[in-house]
Amino acid sequence: MREFKINKNDAGQRLDKFVQKAVKGIPLSLMYKSIRLKKIKVNRKRAEQKQVLQEGDTVQMFLSEELFSDKIASSELYTIKPEINVAYEDDEVLIVNKPTGVLVHSGDGDGKTSGEGSASDRNTLIYHIQAYLAQKGEYKPKEESSFAPALCNRIDRNTCGMVISAKTSASLRSINERIRENNLVKRYLCAVHGKLPKAEDTLVAFHVKDSRTNSVRIYEREARGSKKIITKYTVIDYNPRLDISLLEVELVTGRTHQIRAHLSFVGFPLLGDGKYGHIEKDKRLGYKYQALCSYKLTFLDVDDELSYLNGKTISVDMDTVYFLKEFSKKSYNHLFN
Repeated sequence: MREFKINKNDAGQRLDKFVQKAVKGIPLSLMYKSIRLKKIKVNRKRAEQKQVLQEGDTVQMFLSEELFSDKIASSELYTIKPEINVAYEDDEVLIVNKPTGVLVHSGDGDGKTSGEGSASDRNTLIYHIQAYLAQKGEYKPKEESSFAPALCNRIDRNTCGMVISAKTSASLRSINERIRENNLVKRYLCAVHGKLPKAEDTLVAFHVKDSRTNSVRIYEREARGSKKIITKYTVIDYNPRLDISLLEVELVTGRTHQIRAHLSFVGFPLLGDGKYGHIEKDKRLGYKYQALCSYKLTFLDVDDELSYLNGKTISVDMDTVYFLKEFSKKSYNHLFN
């Protein structure tokens, strides 16, 4: 038998959700059966799967020991040297500036997941964030049953820029709510081939994801299985020597590869984009990753425990946006002020 004491980060969730996180090896059918047969109890009493846990409760699990996979390699969090670039941090939230070439989670690069605690897990952004917080004493994995610092948004491996992580379950719920309600405004910078005909525009098209090729197709009109996408852009600068433009982009919708695929569809592929652009030509210019950076975000309508972030705008250090060197600093300097 194992007993779990519900702490602040565990509280507020249903019993079945807690068990799935605390006992990662348990099949759903076995979990529901164990609750029904009183092999999983709350405060040593019969419980219901939808029962909401409170801080201070205890959960008893009379299950086979082999189902419990204690957090593998948690001790390594204290020995590795975390490699993160902090853009903003407080007691609840950590926002980091991810460089190109780094996975946010294991498996995000090829759609495959690795075994827990594997080498590929340790080369991810979330692993380094957890190590950073563990070494600061803000994350104590041995004291947490169901929570670990988690990412609230993701960006592609070869895209750079801001990724938000939550230090507590409360901040995780709050930020996820902001994202669901479109109250977290994310802006991107990108360099594209060509000179756009309009200084600013709102592009509308239809998006179909192809899971077999890990790519998307864009259509001018609604197609079978498509979803509408809306992409706003403003031209910041144009480099006539290289015939490339610097754009600020705001996503009204947020679909897989939306910026890359949408701009390529209208004839302006991103510099260095190996999937939707002119990769051989771009490699000769020294670009092997798409010139795309999630550079700024703004919190809107925050009315909960993170209300102190309401109206706050956070930007990356402009010196880390590597493709800005192709453009005049005077054209983009105001974006970071």
